[in-house]
Amino acid sequence: MGQYITAWRGAGRGCGGPGRSGHPRVTHDKEDHMHQHTAHTDSGRPGVEPAKAGGAVSVSAPTAEAEGHEAVQRLLQQAVAQGGLPGILAEVCDGGRQWFGTAGVADTRTGRKRSPQDRFRIGSISKTFVATVVLQLAAEGNLSLDDTAELWLPEVVNGRHHDGARVNIRMLLNHTSGIFNYTDDQEALNRYETHPPESLVQIAMSHPHAFAPGSGWAYSNTNYVLAGMIIERATGRALAEEIAGRISRPFGLTGTYLPHGSDPTIHGPHSRHYTKLFQTDPSAPVHDATELDSSMFWAAGGMISTAGDLNRFFRALLGGRMLPPDQQRDMFTTVPTHDWIPNAAYGLGVSSVRLPCGETVWGMGGALFGSWSYAYGARDGERMVTTNVNGDWSNGGWDDPIGIFTDLLQAKFCRRSDP
Repeated sequence: MGQYITAWRGAGRGCGGPGRSGHPRVTHDKEDHMHQHTAHTDSGRPGVEPAKAGGAVSVSAPTAEAEGHEAVQRLLQQAVAQGGLPGILAEVCDGGRQWFGTAGVADTRTGRKRSPQDRFRIGSISKTFVATVVLQLAAEGNLSLDDTAELWLPEVVNGRHHDGARVNIRMLLNHTSGIFNYTDDQEALNRYETHPPESLVQIAMSHPHAFAPGSGWAYSNTNYVLAGMIIERATGRALAEEIAGRISRPFGLTGTYLPHGSDPTIHGPHSRHYTKLFQTDPSAPVHDATELDSSMFWAAGGMISTAGDLNRFFRALLGGRMLPPDQQRDMFTTVPTHDWIPNAAYGLGVSSVRLPCGETVWGMGGALFGSWSYAYGARDGERMVTTNVNGDWSNGGWDDPIGIFTDLLQAKFCRRSDP
């Protein structure tokens, strides 16, 4: 059974304070797959005895909160002991208070434990950052959500019933465009040695659309590749620089960035990422996928971050400190989803999930080879839970890591005694 460390402290960099207030026009200085995986089980899990804490509690937490964290810690241990994952971490924020727990390891070769500083690939949580940049540009008058893809990217969305003149930016951000999801064509992806955004869109354009624009919902990573291309066209700057200048630096997200080009490394402290290449056999071989050409995911899922940074980001976003009211309203106006996360609705780069107990949480999830993450919280951002596993499988009654994540959210948000 994996050991764990815990910490409970007052407002720190992880949970963040009030953050940047107001919504000034940004001036730049000279610097820097939640894929369609839907399975989830609600069945009870066999209990395990809590291990002894490896860290120290510096500030006493209220009893109800402490009990909630004990329940979260038990689930972390079960994810490793029964779910078979290499390692898992979670950071919980309650107002200014922060708790961190982990089980298992960051590196199966050395046995090194996971830590709050660990960076990991966040997959489709990248979409929330991209949507935030688009909405900031809309607030500044640089573009409109009603602008068409054709206006910004002439002749790019074209072919096999795809028509950029009928697809607007809002449809890209809420997945109602009907544009084919390029990551569904793995054979075509494997034909490219490098993956510039244009090649990803070309893969999508070689397939028929899923439905007429605006007439349905289907998760498509192509939508966010196009959104990233529009950001670059509207600003004349690289998407990585826009995210850094508008979000990472102003809000102190020091471990958060979009890699440039085909850089396969994770810079800074990080866990190893382990994959079974989506094979469900418990004895399937495990591969190390830490070094990965994330250009094939780019704006749709290529970013790297930490649990503390993600909590800080979502607390500011949910709390209305990143977008003006009109754009905040746009972001959190949702549409129904299909064949995606159970009981979810989708806004512009964010989603809401109704938990089995009836509580609704807001945020986003992401999945790439060897790294699955969830970052969800209360609508006002005052309570957040960010979780990451450094494996992409699960045994022990969970169909996949989403089942574990959902149980963790229930442990935090479905306790009647929780304030």
